[in-house]
Amino acid sequence: MRQRQWPVDQILVYLEPVDMRKSIDVLAAIVELELELSPFTPALFVFCNRSRDRVKLLYWERNGFVLWYKRLEKQRFRWPSQLSSL
Repeated sequence: MRQRQWPVDQILVYLEPVDMRKSIDVLAAIVELELELSPFTPALFVFCNRSRDRVKLLYWERNGFVLWYKRLEKQRFRWPSQLSSL
């Protein structure tokens, strides 16, 4: 069986809270306009909401964006408040 290679070289965490109603296009625009990066780079972009119970992961794979969404029922994600805490 051929092993699948992970399509990203780095993981980039967006520190500001994001409205989880945002679509792929809006998240890609945040990457481009606020992070000043191309959303097509081999990177996994991670976004979290204000209450830290939801997270979205965005990356480009060959011919389209992939968006993962996770919602916690009881816990909260530990989220850095600034760059020095990463």
